[in-house]
Amino acid sequence: MVEMAGPLKTFLGACLFLCCSFFVIIKSASLTYATEIEKPFQAKNTVASEKQEAIQSQGNILVIGDSISAAFGLKKSEGWVALLEKELAGKYQMVNASISGDTTSGGRYRLAKALDHYQPKFVIIELGGNDGLRGTPIKQIRANLQAMVNMVKDAGAQAILLGMMIPPNYGERYTSAFASIYAELASEMNIPLVPFLLEGVAGIGGMMQDDGIHPTAAAQPIMMHHVKEVLAPLL
Repeated sequence: MVEMAGPLKTFLGACLFLCCSFFVIIKSASLTYATEIEKPFQAKNTVASEKQEAIQSQGNILVIGDSISAAFGLKKSEGWVALLEKELAGKYQMVNASISGDTTSGGRYRLAKALDHYQPKFVIIELGGNDGLRGTPIKQIRANLQAMVNMVKDAGAQAILLGMMIPPNYGERYTSAFASIYAELASEMNIPLVPFLLEGVAGIGGMMQDDGIHPTAAAQPIMMHHVKEVLAPLL
């Protein structure tokens, strides 16, 4: 075997050392990169788990409503539901399951899943306005609301009904019958009632958006106060 010259042997040895070092660095970097890629995913799961634990450990108040409770045209943080959660100071967590345009039929359809998922102590029902604007038969609106209250009771929660009214141009007979639904149901089913959520808001300057239907940010504290007044004695 031919022995390598001193300089050549040193050069080849240095090359081998650099190659090995480069491999170790690349391998280490790959592991570090992989770990960094995984961290956000793990952290995200941890946050989700903590949030789920919080939901399970605190008393939940489920709000199932339409655009009036979904803060239509406003920031979610400006809506009466968000304001009420601040007032409760973390004692209860508000779960806002309100959907703009929803009706009593839609609420009735999705309530069971919401009750099972969030297991609330209180359920605030704010629905019927869109039914009234569409001229839905009074019997149908009443039947849907009654079914929802029964579902809430069967789930071991306390239902709270928020009353609504519709414009008089639908005829005195229909508007009167519509408005009476809430008071009659609350009395018959022995549940708390906010007679009219938009009391002090509807028809008041600066309290309604340009469409004349949805409350402004300035109206939200008033609505929140109406609900809190009925809810507070129950907490």
